[in-house]
Amino acid sequence: MLRLIAGRLVQIGVVLAILSALVWLAMGLMPGDPLDLAMAADPRLTAADAARLRALHGLDRPLAERYLAWAGAVLRGEFGFSRLYALPATAVLWPALRSTLVLLGWALLLSAGLGIGLGALGAARPGLGWLADGLALLAQSIPGFWLGILLVILFAVELGWLPAGGMGEGGSLAEAARFLLLPVATLAFVNIAAYARHSFAAMRQEMAQPYIRTARMKGLPERQVVWGHAFPNAAIPVVTVAALDAGSLVSGALVTETIFARPGMGKLIYDSIMGNDYNLALLALLLAALVTMLATLAADIVQRLIDPRLAG
Repeated sequence: MLRLIAGRLVQIGVVLAILSALVWLAMGLMPGDPLDLAMAADPRLTAADAARLRALHGLDRPLAERYLAWAGAVLRGEFGFSRLYALPATAVLWPALRSTLVLLGWALLLSAGLGIGLGALGAARPGLGWLADGLALLAQSIPGFWLGILLVILFAVELGWLPAGGMGEGGSLAEAARFLLLPVATLAFVNIAAYARHSFAAMRQEMAQPYIRTARMKGLPERQVVWGHAFPNAAIPVVTVAALDAGSLVSGALVTETIFARPGMGKLIYDSIMGNDYNLALLALLLAALVTMLATLAADIVQRLIDPRLAG
């Protein structure tokens, strides 16, 4: 296990280095720079002022030299400032990451719990298979943005039970939970289809294995056969789906965060790119990639804990 973790951490470091260089190159080739925006916003700035500021911030140096200087500063723990927010980059990144991880954690817990439960129930009881298939089809057919808007109209506008958006900072835990209910429900319902379908297929395959017939012939209760024998083996591919889902949601919850006005990683990456805040955009993208790779590593560890044969 330690060998797996050490090797994967080395891979993560290499991938982050390559990804940072590619993203830096892509951003460097984009037309304009932060100083062009500053000059457009302040007509008093002259060409001489712009040249002086470019030299001050190193924007007059070659792209590769600027990247090496930035990478060296990051390795020293110096993450720079956000031009868009006029704050240290870490002061902008960590609150956004925390907000997204809270939203992601609850959405994953709800969607995975309901989806796996429905899929396993449908496979164990063939007469209920239509329920898992029907719910999965419904969840796949509804766009997330449309569902979010409907939930806002129903529960916030018409009924007035829940807030339409925001974070609810400074209030109690119950108040913060009220602000989470609608975005969590939106993300969870959209993602429940994958868990239901994968768990249904995996459980149905496991229920047809010879060891299940042997367990039943021994007189074991059906509940123990399903949850104690079939489910641990069927859970292995579902764990992989959860890891991929976690990674995609860290940076892919932009639509949900926009609908419910939650300042998370998806919205932060979008705003920083549109605002030419190169440093913040690059750090946010690397942080999202890091969370994705760590989620995949966690999935591999969980799979080996479920089935020690994979360790070999």
